[in-house]
Amino acid sequence: MQKTRLDKSNGAQREPSEVISRYLEAIYYMWSEGEPLRSARLADWLGVSRPTVTVGLRRMARDGMVRLTRSKEIELTAAGMKAAEAIVRRHRIMERWLTDALGLDWVTADEEAARLEHAVSEVVERRLYEALGRPRTCPHGNPIPGHSKAAAREVRLASLEAGDGAAVTRVSEVAEREAPRLLAYLFDRGLVPGRKLKVVEVDDVGRTLRVRAGDGEVTLSHETAGKLWVVPA
Repeated sequence: MQKTRLDKSNGAQREPSEVISRYLEAIYYMWSEGEPLRSARLADWLGVSRPTVTVGLRRMARDGMVRLTRSKEIELTAAGMKAAEAIVRRHRIMERWLTDALGLDWVTADEEAARLEHAVSEVVERRLYEALGRPRTCPHGNPIPGHSKAAAREVRLASLEAGDGAAVTRVSEVAEREAPRLLAYLFDRGLVPGRKLKVVEVDDVGRTLRVRAGDGEVTLSHETAGKLWVVPA
């Protein structure tokens, strides 16, 4: 699946509202996961009605942040991408602070960062980034825009075969936002960035994968395995 093309046009814009920021953040996450950027999917992600999303997208198009392609997919303009990256960068730095400095768990940190990201200035963001030692990723391994990129050769765990080894690089943003219990499940079982694992068995009928991570084994559904990004050994 190819990522949506980005418009290369430029243009200044004012700071987006909190509602529009949520739209930009969701679109960015979907784009980074290679998901089709359609209004119906965006409505599901945000938990709002499709007419509400339509109104929001019209406002964003008017402000030069998005446009719709002929196939009705959403594209971020250069200005929209810049604004989205700023929001995501702030969120991931806040997550890093909440986990590394305050000791919060993954799920709580993500929820609190979503509240704080709209109230933190660029000055505080930069100071936090420096104080944290210039982290390259959020606690779940997702790259901080402007400071790092996704790992090369990265694939979804679900694409591996029995006998394949790999190292976890990040947890999908889908798991973060749409299935917080799954985020906690992966954390509790040690399926975190840096964890080395080996695929023991692939059950094509039951659509499951059994993996060995550390001293234990975990059986994951094909859907859950698709939420973990890894670099094959």
